[in-house]
Amino acid sequence: MDVRIGVTDHPREIGVKLADDADRDAVKAQIEAALAGTADTLWLTDEKGGEFGVASSRIAFVEIGPEGGSPIGFG
Repeated sequence: MDVRIGVTDHPREIGVKLADDADRDAVKAQIEAALAGTADTLWLTDEKGGEFGVASSRIAFVEIGPEGGSPIGFG
């Protein structure tokens, strides 16, 4: 599952590819907690085990990609 995060005052987005077995509802709950202000930092773990943190106050938008990932090739 791919997650894109827009950060205020920064021209580029942060892209994180989560593990295939990541729980979509749990990820959405983490994002909602960060946007609601109950968590100071949104922490996500990518498919290789790397951890990414974004200050909740700096999040402009979050986009969660499809469950199956991105298609490959010319469709």
